[in-house]
Amino acid sequence: MATIASSINPREIDNTADVPGRRAPLITGNQTYGSVTEMVCRVAEDPQPMLWYVLFGFSSLTALMFLSLIGYLILTGVGIWGNMNPVFWAWPIVNFVFWVGIGHAGTLISAILFLFRQNWRTSINRAAEAMTIFAVICAGIYPGIHVGRAWLAFWLLPYPSLNLWMWPQFRSPLLWDVFAVGTYASTSLVFWYMGMVPDLATYRDRSKSPLRRMVYGLLSMGWTGSSRHWLVYEKAYTLLAALAAPLVLSVHTVVSFDFAVSQVAGWHTTIFPPYFVAGAIFSGFAMVVTLLVPVRSIYKLENLITLRHLDNMNKIILATGSLVGLAYATEFFIAWYSQNQYESFTFMNRAFGPYWWAYWTMVSCNVISPQVFWFKKMRTSPFWMVVVCIFVNIGMWFERFVITVTSLSRDFLPSSWGYFRPTMYDGLMFFGSFGVFMSLFLLFCRFLPTIAMSEVKGIMSADNHDAHGHDDDHGSAH
Repeated sequence: MATIASSINPREIDNTADVPGRRAPLITGNQTYGSVTEMVCRVAEDPQPMLWYVLFGFSSLTALMFLSLIGYLILTGVGIWGNMNPVFWAWPIVNFVFWVGIGHAGTLISAILFLFRQNWRTSINRAAEAMTIFAVICAGIYPGIHVGRAWLAFWLLPYPSLNLWMWPQFRSPLLWDVFAVGTYASTSLVFWYMGMVPDLATYRDRSKSPLRRMVYGLLSMGWTGSSRHWLVYEKAYTLLAALAAPLVLSVHTVVSFDFAVSQVAGWHTTIFPPYFVAGAIFSGFAMVVTLLVPVRSIYKLENLITLRHLDNMNKIILATGSLVGLAYATEFFIAWYSQNQYESFTFMNRAFGPYWWAYWTMVSCNVISPQVFWFKKMRTSPFWMVVVCIFVNIGMWFERFVITVTSLSRDFLPSSWGYFRPTMYDGLMFFGSFGVFMSLFLLFCRFLPTIAMSEVKGIMSADNHDAHGHDDDHGSAH
């Protein structure tokens, strides 16, 4: 065995995949450092497949429709939405919370899993980080347009003023959102960009077009790959990961305070912060899987984004989905245990009232559908994992809808009850936000490295060392 181990190519990592007791390799296909570079760079260097142009054309038209509707909203007023008395908060705030939640998986994969030295994050972290940025952009649009006077959205910014218009109510959680989401967006953007610098330098060195070489040269900031550059890079990356990790918990906790600090039955609860964080990770990972399965197929990246990566993400989806189901049950238990008639009525109304169809759609998608991931065959089937993850994201949108609308539509006074009905503009603007998201993600795939080449190569080197040590142990035993 020792003789066989000594003959293994030191840059091949999956020759020992069949050794008993070893996990499936993170990188398959006997890849070398050069083949990894070729595989990732060809995504941006080669002509895009026709499907990319079809998807980008459709998503860009959808995004243009979204921007046009925003202009129409500003000219006409928020009356084009279905918001009414008593449901003054409706689809805009639901969509805001939904998109903020989608953006959680990127920072979790990049920062927290990096700090815990989980090597399986390396092939998926770059796309997850990009998804985070684009989801936060979609989320950030809604506070600017659902305040009613969009031309005064600059009040949200910290500008010097002699008036008291700027942040008049520091105790409002809507103000806390500005700080939380703004900090999350800026930190995630810096973290994402800094992680790409070594790979952007590779794109620069391989570029044949003078324009592309100049653009990638500016973005790579003079990276040469020297030992000093790597030392500073690794220190800065670790520091940013440590700064970004608490944001995973704090951002959606603050968003949950939009509801939890109010006196509305069904909102006024201390379970919301962990409940919202678990739901955000749940929906974020589902969106990552939904995007990466087509990407790995279209660009032939199956050897870098392996079934082991997807399997691990599906396990997290199963775990967080179970936590969300526990939160649903806990809400009903506390409503009963508290003996508060308003709380008890609110949760019975959610399950059996006029919005029963939304509640049971939420439960079916979020609690029941992920349970198929107990079976490895389902966790490792690209088709079924995409189907389940689409259901999860549908269910998570309905969760935010159920929380927001059911509590407002039937509050303390039966005389003020009302049934919320969305308008055509509600639906088209939500659909248009997906166009913005997909357009940005497709442009990312076209022009930027979708996989962190430098980190993948580091894992290959570590796996080589482990594989050789494992084989030497077997050889000595024989």
